Amino acid sequence: MCDHDKAVRVRISGKVQGVGFRMWTRDEAVLLGLTGWVRNEQDGTVVALIAGPDIAIATMIERLRRGPAGASVSGVETEAAKLETTLPDFRITR
Repeated sequence: MCDHDKAVRVRISGKVQGVGFRMWTRDEAVLLGLTGWVRNEQDGTVVALIAGPDIAIATMIERLRRGPAGASVSGVETEAAKLETTLPDFRITR
């Protein structure tokens, strides 16, 4: 498996909805060359699937711990994820 086949599912809690968190996440992921998706959950968290090289994933997780201006991140949970297909880009989903 090459570095680009690695993926992590991340759940971010705190004040993370209504502050542009998904758009910020997409922009940061694109800057790091990551693929995947991000979405709001009904419980008020934001969930993202990020895929790419280990170093870029680690950098993204650190950025998610801070979040964009206006956000107040209280928790970041990560778990390894298995990619069934190659993700072409990074998207905001519902």
